[in-house]
Order: sequence, then structure tokens, then C-alpha cells
Amino acid sequence: MRRSEIITIINADCLLVSNNLLHSLLLLCAVLVILGCTGKQVGDSEEKMTEVQWTARHYRDLGLEYDNQHQMRLAELYYRKSYEILNDEPSQDWLVYGEAGYRYACMLYQCGDTEGALAVINEILDKAEGQNHFPATIRSGLLSLMAQCQLHLAMPEAAKQTFAKAYQNELTVLGGEEKGDFNLAIMCSNIFLSFFEIGEYDEAERWLDRYECEILACEKLGIGDSALIEEQKGSIALYKARYLQATGRMGEAAAVYAAIPRSRIFVGANTLDAIGYLMAAGRYDEAANWYDQLDSTFLATIGTETTFDNIATCLSPRYSAYRKAGRTDEALVMADNINAAIDSALVHQKKSDAAELAVIYQTHERELALEESEAKSTVYRILAFSLLAIIIVIFVTLWRFAIAHRRELIKNRGLFDLIQREQRREVRDIQRLARQPEQERTPGEQIFLRLVNLMTKEQPYTDAELNRDTLATMLATNHRYIDEAIRECSDALSTNTFINGYRVDHAARLLTQTDEPIALIAEMSGFANRTTFNEQFRSRYKMTPSEYRKAAKA
Repeated sequence: MRRSEIITIINADCLLVSNNLLHSLLLLCAVLVILGCTGKQVGDSEEKMTEVQWTARHYRDLGLEYDNQHQMRLAELYYRKSYEILNDEPSQDWLVYGEAGYRYACMLYQCGDTEGALAVINEILDKAEGQNHFPATIRSGLLSLMAQCQLHLAMPEAAKQTFAKAYQNELTVLGGEEKGDFNLAIMCSNIFLSFFEIGEYDEAERWLDRYECEILACEKLGIGDSALIEEQKGSIALYKARYLQATGRMGEAAAVYAAIPRSRIFVGANTLDAIGYLMAAGRYDEAANWYDQLDSTFLATIGTETTFDNIATCLSPRYSAYRKAGRTDEALVMADNINAAIDSALVHQKKSDAAELAVIYQTHERELALEESEAKSTVYRILAFSLLAIIIVIFVTLWRFAIAHRRELIKNRGLFDLIQREQRREVRDIQRLARQPEQERTPGEQIFLRLVNLMTKEQPYTDAELNRDTLATMLATNHRYIDEAIRECSDALSTNTFINGYRVDHAARLLTQTDEPIALIAEMSGFANRTTFNEQFRSRYKMTPSEYRKAAKA
């Protein structure tokens, strides 16, 4: 087996050992990291997951509570918190995420931030795309709110398509139309009002027809309270009257209104819709009479809820009805009531704003304190884990270095022994050639023996200028015979390689027998510069001169 083959086998074995050790080392590091750094974190993560869900629901419930108390700033604050805490991973609770996000978007829309509301809606719908656990009713609500935003932004065509998606989403859940579902009926009612208010009467008529069909289906299937059915029939009739009125068909509108039973008008919000129709028809005295017939408790309740919305929707229209009907005294009384209500609303609004701001400030302070505490804990954990990681890295690095050093030393010692055996074999081959009778040797072998004797005894290779011409002169022959003899007797080596081989072998002996600096040994061996010496040495022995010296002394 030649030297090159032996060296290849040893290198392959060393590489295999290196890979096995590296894999074992990586596995150990992984175990150390898991046990030392993340062992407790698994439990912490699960605990935190439950805490996130609980916190999101708690914030959602607070938002609902403040919403019912008409404290809209606080309601918006907690809806937003509930939505944001689940925003990174909404799959923890799709119901709370969707409901809180929907209500937060509604608050933004009511405050005039239409673009902000649309951004929240789009984000929720994008994340809920293809998620079967996302509530279908919330998806419908989000689509309906999106359509409202589009109408507000003067995008009626887009709103038509979005309302249609919301409607189809509900139909998919119900399994078709006319299944007697009040939610679907109310959706159609709201869509009708949306298009009616912007003057899209053709589109409004289509949704009014769907609204009526769903209510009739509820009545036919016996779904829902009879009083609620009657109220919805009244709403449908009043909407028809207002629609006909808006499209210029005054006679038809009056006929539809006249046919509505009073019991269907004097219930819920239908009374205000009837008054709206009468005011638009110029029947101010009838509208004023309807105001007079409203339940006193209802009016008293509105009067005590001194908000600007109630003033705008209830008290001001009543004042207009009295004034246009010529009932001046009653109009003046209502004007005084409106002024008093405005003053009361201002006081109430200031108190409410102050109370809400105080709660928001306290909540913010508590959250800052909690965040500061959590930040400190996080920093401490990071520092501890970082320190542990640094220790592991240092340990692993030192371990790898020690293993690599040991492995390299073993490999080099093996190479050193092989080189020594190979050199002894080459000496024996030359000695065997020298013992042959002269008449049996070829001319090339004769020259080769003379060349070997010259190189061994006189060491001309220590001269950096030595070349084949110099050798030919020293042997009194032609350099071509020198080249042919070397190729014939030394595995087809070139003359320069043959000379450098002697130089490297000479340097190797000096490395093992002396402590001279490597640069000096290179010069003493006939190399013109250190770089060439290192290249030739590594090419012949597969290691550096310093590694060879260490292997020889191991």
C-alpha cells in the first residue's frame, strides 16, 4: 500500500470520528440548553397561555360593563386591550378576539375614525380566513360594519358587495333563506336603512323585501314572540311608507301608513319612525299628537338621560313638531326643557369624562407598574440564561478544542509512524537495487544510484540554487538522463520534486533532532523562503512542520 493511500484512509477515519464527536457534542448542548434554560419555561408558557385567555376575557367583560354604563372611553379602552392581547395569537380564543375586535371597531367608527375601524376589521378577517372556529355571526357583523365604513367613505358599490358577503355568510350558516331567523331579518333591516339614508332607493327596496320575507317566515314557522312579530311588521310598514314617500309616491305612502294598526305604531322605536314619516309629510300636528301620546315614563327616562344624543334624537324633533304645528306655547316649554337638558348634559359629560379619565389614568399606572416588574423579571431571566449560555459555550468550545487537539495529535502521530516506515522501505529498496550485479542494472538505475549516493553523502540539496543542470554537472552526464533516471526509479517524480523531497526529509530530521527555529531549518534545508517550505512540507507529510515536531515528540 502506497503512502498516499494510507494517508487517505487515515484522513477518512479521522473525519468520521470528528463527525460523530460533533453530533454527540451538539446533542449534549441541546440537552443542556433544554434542562438549564427552558425546563421551567414550558410550564411557564402554558400558565401564561391560560393567563392571556383569562385577561382577554376580563378586559372584554369590563368593556361590556362600561359600554352598558355609556362610558365609551373606558369601553373602547378595554375592548382594545382585549383585542390586542390576543392579536398575536388569536387562536387562543377566537370568540373573544372576534367580539372584542368587532366592538372596538364599532367604537372607532362611532368616533369618526373610519379608516382605523377598517384597519381593525381587515386584520381580523385576514387572520380568521379559513378558520372554522371563528364565529360566523361575528364574521357577518364585521362584514356589515365594513360595509358601513365603505358607505361613509362614499364607496357605495364596494358596500353593496360587502353587505352581500355578510348576507351570504349568514345564509351559509342557516342553510338558506326564510328559515325564520330574527338575526338575519334585523341584518336586512339595517342594510335597508343604510342605503335608504344615502338615497340608494333601488338597493334599499331589495333589502326591505328580504326583511319582510324573513319576518313572514318567522310568523309562518311560529318562531319568536307574537308581540315581537307585530312590532317588526309595524317597522316594515313604516319603512315602506317612508320609502314610497322618498321616491315621490305620496299617495301610496299615505295609504300604506293609514293601513298600519295603531298597536304596531305605538311600540318600541316604531313611534319615532311614524313621527319621522309625519314630519316629512308635513303633518306636523299629527306628529305632535304622537309625541303627546308617548308613554310618560319613556319620555321621563329620556329626559333624565341627559346625553346629547337623546337631545338630538328625541327632544329637538319634538320641539320642531310643536313649532311647525303652530303649538307655540308647547314649543316654548320644550325649548326651555332642551336648554335645561343641554346644561345638564354638559355637567353630566364633564363628570363622566373626569371619572373615565381617572379610571384610565389609574389603569395606566397599574399597567406601567406591572410592565416594569415584568421587565425586571425578564431582564433577570435573560441575564441568568445568558450567563448559563456563555458558560455552556465556553465549556463546549474548550471541549471541542481539546478533542480536536487530541484527535489531530493522534492523527499526526499515526502519520509520523507511517512516514518513518515508508522512509525505511525506500531505503531498503535503494539498498536492494545497490546489491544487484552491475550488469543487471539499467542505465537509468545506474545513474539513479549515483544520484542517491550524491544526495545522501554530499547533501547538495541544501543549496537553494540546486537544479537538474547542477546535478548533471556533478554526475558528469546530461540533465535528460537525470530526468529519465528519476522518473524510472521513483514513481515518475520530476527532478524538482525529487530534490524538494530530500530537502523536506532533511528538514524533518532537523525538526526531530534539534530545537532550531523552523525558519532556520527551512533555510538550512535549501528552501529560499518559508512559504515554499511550508507548502512542500505539507504536500509531502500532510501536516505542518510544527505539527510534525509535536508528533515526533509525542
